Amino acid sequence: MRSKQRAAAVQSAPAPAEETAQPVSAETGKQQRRNRRIERAARRLGLDKGPTAEELAAGEQAPDSYPGARLIADYRKARRGWYGPIANGAPSTTRQAEVLNTGIVAASTGAEGIVNGRDMLSERLVAHDGVTGYRATPRLVTSTNVVRMGDVGMGKSSASKTIDGLRPLILDGRRVVVLDKKQQGEQGEYARLCRAFGTEPITFTNDLGGTRINLLDPSFAGMQMDAPSDAARPRASAHFALLSNALRLQLGRDLSAFDEESLRSALRRASAAERGRALVVADVLPELGNVADYAKNLEPAGRDALHLAGIELRFALTTLLDSYYGLLDGETSKNVELAGRLTSWDISQLPDDGPAIPVVSSMAYMWLLGRLRRERGWQTTLIWEEGWHAVGGPTASIIRSSTKLSRALGLSNVMNIHKGTDIPSDSPGYALVQEAQTVYIHGLQESAAINWTVNTFNLQPGTADTIRRLKPGEFVLKVAGQPEIHVKHERSELEMQLTDTDEGFQPL
Repeated sequence: MRSKQRAAAVQSAPAPAEETAQPVSAETGKQQRRNRRIERAARRLGLDKGPTAEELAAGEQAPDSYPGARLIADYRKARRGWYGPIANGAPSTTRQAEVLNTGIVAASTGAEGIVNGRDMLSERLVAHDGVTGYRATPRLVTSTNVVRMGDVGMGKSSASKTIDGLRPLILDGRRVVVLDKKQQGEQGEYARLCRAFGTEPITFTNDLGGTRINLLDPSFAGMQMDAPSDAARPRASAHFALLSNALRLQLGRDLSAFDEESLRSALRRASAAERGRALVVADVLPELGNVADYAKNLEPAGRDALHLAGIELRFALTTLLDSYYGLLDGETSKNVELAGRLTSWDISQLPDDGPAIPVVSSMAYMWLLGRLRRERGWQTTLIWEEGWHAVGGPTASIIRSSTKLSRALGLSNVMNIHKGTDIPSDSPGYALVQEAQTVYIHGLQESAAINWTVNTFNLQPGTADTIRRLKPGEFVLKVAGQPEIHVKHERSELEMQLTDTDEGFQPL
């Protein structure tokens, strides 16, 4: 009975639907494999909770409730690690989208040269210095001289120590020489920077404890310079130029024709004598006023005028040597040497009044030219920390008369001054500043100084307001005929430690 019931149940049950084999094309199989690879990549990135691979392959958007974003549906990129989300677009208007159509701001400078900071307009790197600008192709500047000006407290000194003094030393073939006038404690403010590079500053004092310098150093022998005051006059020797400079400062006037002839005659006679040592200023003193060479060539009145001129110069030089005993009265000290990449002439302890600082400054300049003439292949930056000594008085004549020589020897003068209105318009220093084609302008508040700067360096009229609003650590950079750049000076922590000069105001 049970068998018959089981058989009837089987007969009454619906027959299962017949399964039909669905053929899988090669293209469909390829797509399925591709989708599986996408899903595996999504799981590895933790992005598998979004739309399915089939939806992505079909280009369907994720549902509104899905918090993530679509995936890049390209397994080849996924295998190489280039797999990530595609951000969904956002609705906007043409008014809102105007900001996306930004203007293209060109780079203010190239990448070559010393890093100065960042452009305040484009936030891009600003790199320039006089040496690199002169060596560039095409040439950016025809003068390697640099002028840096600004009021006290505007970051002029720290910028110069960083851009002109510290950063060039990381480049091959570059070195720096500083005339350090500013005192920091009991030494010049570049002393710390010198010792960081393994050298000691060359210190000058008004006593026997400092360095001695010889105005007639043999390293100047054979150097010729253009006459500083009259282009029609013959070229003069470096010894004559240095002694003339010292005498003009000591006498407070220009030398007359009789003065110059008496000095030349005394130098010739003193140089002809055999001594077995270097010629020094004291060797010239007895020859001043000696007119034996002119006994037959001049009338008595002329010989008397020449004799009196020489006697006056002898008295002036004697007073100069006595006033600065131990500074100018012998051979140059052995420590005056370009031994390292950074050399500092510490003149911070010399008196501001009198000829000591201008004499030593001009002497240092000529000494450097003499060394560079014998040691070719270096590009040297000479920093005049108190640039007034470079642009004011006879020293400016010496610098300007040797401009061609300094370019041939790879020398760039950096003159730090406060304002240009202090420079007489008829002085060689005014022309020297005008010829500079790299100008750093830190904050100025005096309207006359700002107007002088704008007119002298051909700045845009609106730059006057920028100069007045500059904050400490900012400056306007003008390079030749290029538009001026508003720059923020940036320093590393190490650079700040080496270049800050306000430690006297730090809390105890």
